[in-house]
Amino acid sequence: MSHDFDVIVIGSGAGGSPVALTLSRAGHSVLVLERGPWYSTEDFYKDELACCLRDIYKPSRREEPHIVETERDDGSWRAQNTNNSRWNFWNGNCVGGSSNFMSGYFHRLKPVDFHLLSEFGPVEGANIADWPIRYEDLEPYYSRVEREVGVSGKVRPHPHAEPRSQADFPYPPLQEHAVAAMLDEAGERLGYHPIPTPRAILSRPVEGRNSCAYNGGYCGSTGCSTGAKGSARSALLERAVATGRCEVRPHSLVKRLITDAKGKITGVEYFNKEGVLRQVDAGIYVVACQAIESAKLLLRSTGPKFPQGLANSNGLVGKNLLFAGGGAGSGQLPYAKFSASKARELAQTGFFVNRALQDWYVIDDKAFGPRQKGGTIDFVHVHPSPVLRASRHLHGDHGLLWGKPLKRNLEHLFRDAVPLKIEAFCDWLPNDNSFVTLDPSRKDKWGMPLGRVRTGYHVQNLKVGWYLAAKGAEMLKAIGAEEVISFASGAPPTNLLAGTCRFGTDPKTSVLDPMCRAHEVENLYVTDGSFMPTGGSVPYTWTIYANAFRVADHLLQRLGRPRVSY
Repeated sequence: MSHDFDVIVIGSGAGGSPVALTLSRAGHSVLVLERGPWYSTEDFYKDELACCLRDIYKPSRREEPHIVETERDDGSWRAQNTNNSRWNFWNGNCVGGSSNFMSGYFHRLKPVDFHLLSEFGPVEGANIADWPIRYEDLEPYYSRVEREVGVSGKVRPHPHAEPRSQADFPYPPLQEHAVAAMLDEAGERLGYHPIPTPRAILSRPVEGRNSCAYNGGYCGSTGCSTGAKGSARSALLERAVATGRCEVRPHSLVKRLITDAKGKITGVEYFNKEGVLRQVDAGIYVVACQAIESAKLLLRSTGPKFPQGLANSNGLVGKNLLFAGGGAGSGQLPYAKFSASKARELAQTGFFVNRALQDWYVIDDKAFGPRQKGGTIDFVHVHPSPVLRASRHLHGDHGLLWGKPLKRNLEHLFRDAVPLKIEAFCDWLPNDNSFVTLDPSRKDKWGMPLGRVRTGYHVQNLKVGWYLAAKGAEMLKAIGAEEVISFASGAPPTNLLAGTCRFGTDPKTSVLDPMCRAHEVENLYVTDGSFMPTGGSVPYTWTIYANAFRVADHLLQRLGRPRVSY
């Protein structure tokens, strides 16, 4: 049968672009449908209003909101339209997706992350499942991402280091801030093992992409103006388009996947920039919209065989939504504690702290309880946006500040110390109160049902988050920081999403098979973070990239081309 394309990829971020590059490079025709615009590197700049106060790169919450459900103290659930709240589950809707705006902290999962249930046993109230693959299956693809996307760093042995097939990263470490050496010294005194944080940011130019310009630490929340950051757009998709066999259609919002009576996908309906409904078909369909949006797409793609949503006969599409658990903290490193020359060194704002601790990736502390999964602690600068930073200091002990008290407060904030932050990551345990459904009555501007996102968390997230954040605070105090605080929260970070279409070997308990093909739909794959049964204790992007390359190799074999060596 003749098709418009061999493969259609829906979504152009970390889950879609590895598939597009791999298949187009091997000679297959690929269409990428992206709901947002196509920005180039030249379009990105360090605009603090665009990155931190306005939804410049996201759909309007007035026109396309979500309904977020949060738990009240009495155990009931409150439903709130995100247009009237601080919540925003849209993350970088443009070619390359949210990878354009990531900070690029790239930690791998570790072998233990692939078998939490077997290793630690069940946790009451949590839907923990072992992965159907092992770390060894994904390791070659972590290494491929290092080369293809560009990861800079330095391997330093530590107690929980994961096995590697390559001795070190392909790009040397980025320039480091003076605080990095201070954390190394403090860690040695305390008996800990600080490690350089791998970053998906080039430390030297390669293939038309420039190296990092060290322009103030704005990586998080802003697009990269040099192409150094390993976004799916600059690192992969532009190369896919250059093959001449990959077409990207921006402003193309997919309405639904069309299926026949046997449940096979026969086409895609999408709205173009003018709002006109179009249709296109392929032999294979890859969904990679991000965990919430992929679930919404499958749920609204009903058909003769799937009245409750595509690949959803077992009712698991949208279930077991993952965010990231953990804790946080902060402290101030006063310049007055140091010599004038050292203070000038500490005041430098462009270089990276790039230090992490994984000494408690597995917590074996009798005072804390039985041996259990822990996590990762990253040490970073507070985001440099002046408006963002200042807005958090507009209140004092007795309410809103103005006049001289506000001026003194801001003077202290910007002139007296280096502000540092702790970001502690632990597993967000999948549970029955963290999921995505379609709203039964409310619709967006396209006439499609709004997504309802319930954000229930497991108390274990808080327990481990508090523990890790306290360890991070100990390190900050050891380098001389003051005003140190640490805490954990059950509120989910809206930029770290996974789950909703978990993979596994049993069609009764999973949506996808080990190759991320839907159990019930032979020509449907899902390659964003939706496939993950558990999320590990690190940001998800590197794992999403790696798994998408793994699935792409499988698709090469399915399409009749031998696996390509890179």
